[in-house]
Amino acid sequence: MAQCFALMGWSLPVIESMQKINKPFVVVSFPDFENYAKENNIPFVPYQLNEWSDSSNSLDLAEKLKPFNVDVAVPLFEETVEWAGALNSLYRNDPRVLNRAFLFRNKAMMKRKALIGGLRVGLFEEVFNREGVKSFMTRLNEANLQLNGEEDSWVHIKPFASAGTVGHRLLRSMSDIDEKVEDDDFPCLAESHLSGQEFSCEAFVHGGKVRFLNITEYVRLGYSNFIPEGNYLNSKRDRILGEVQKLVDIFGIEYGMVHPEWFLTDKDEISFGETACRIPGGHILELAAKAYDFDALAAFVLCHDPSLTEDELQQILPPMDARPQTFYGNVMIYPHKNSISKLEIPEELKEEPYFLDHNLVPPMTTQKISDRAGFGNHFGTVNFKGEDPDRMRELLLHYENVDFYL
Repeated sequence: MAQCFALMGWSLPVIESMQKINKPFVVVSFPDFENYAKENNIPFVPYQLNEWSDSSNSLDLAEKLKPFNVDVAVPLFEETVEWAGALNSLYRNDPRVLNRAFLFRNKAMMKRKALIGGLRVGLFEEVFNREGVKSFMTRLNEANLQLNGEEDSWVHIKPFASAGTVGHRLLRSMSDIDEKVEDDDFPCLAESHLSGQEFSCEAFVHGGKVRFLNITEYVRLGYSNFIPEGNYLNSKRDRILGEVQKLVDIFGIEYGMVHPEWFLTDKDEISFGETACRIPGGHILELAAKAYDFDALAAFVLCHDPSLTEDELQQILPPMDARPQTFYGNVMIYPHKNSISKLEIPEELKEEPYFLDHNLVPPMTTQKISDRAGFGNHFGTVNFKGEDPDRMRELLLHYENVDFYL
């Protein structure tokens, strides 16, 4: 077992999980959290993680972590992935660990590595201005054999290193490029639209092998999902596991957890979207913990430890063939209006047998809603539990469109 885990980023649920399993850890995060950590006896090293400089670098941080005997670093959030990679390169004496971390932080590099390795990906290109996006859309139209007057091929632009949907824009036409794209979106990655059922995998990896695989079925990206996957995706589970293991092999992933997103088409083709190696959004690990009855956050941390034994792995992870009979899902709630003054919970929700709970909070006063980056910060979740995945999907689709904030 590791001597001490460095938790890169601030997450109270992860801290609580580590306290429950009584494993040594120290939190590395911004100085803003230091007082809270001291008041609650949380081992803590304050550090400016938003810059690389002479006074803020992995060698300096490694020195500050020596008194804690840290030998494993764990990235909790997107912005700490390369920090953890740099530290683990030192702890394992393997510079490729940092190189692999950069794969997760540069979507263009990630796509190229996936393509070289044989994964099915869409067309993609680095672009530096609006004209570059227009040229990309033109070439995509040509590749799709579009005729004059037909709808343009859809293009997505994304920042190279942002988490989730932040900065993600879907452009459906040439006019969208002029109307929706901002100067500060560049440089970025442009990619073709991938069709099909979108889902993510949460693959717990140790020794370069997938030791447990959760499949999260997305009802709508950024809004709703449920665990375990529905019956159709479950029928493809062996194929999905094969693609995830192929990704692990291509990227050279040895320890931790990867969170790739995929698309399954009507023609039974699996396309790779992108992947991450930190805690996924959408409360996915929370749902997985409930469905599979294990501490998913603790397992996420411990799988980063190269010294973990087979017996210890079996103790912290569900069996590979586990298939829960109860499904857990949630819908993330965003106000539909620019100004809200009250929270209203529909009676039909209170009477719904699958309704579990919610954490929505009424606004204190009339509140203006600012423009969102990506999908923005949701105001809370409505959670469901039930035995029929088809009914779960219906409920999540329905409550995406219910206006809880008036």
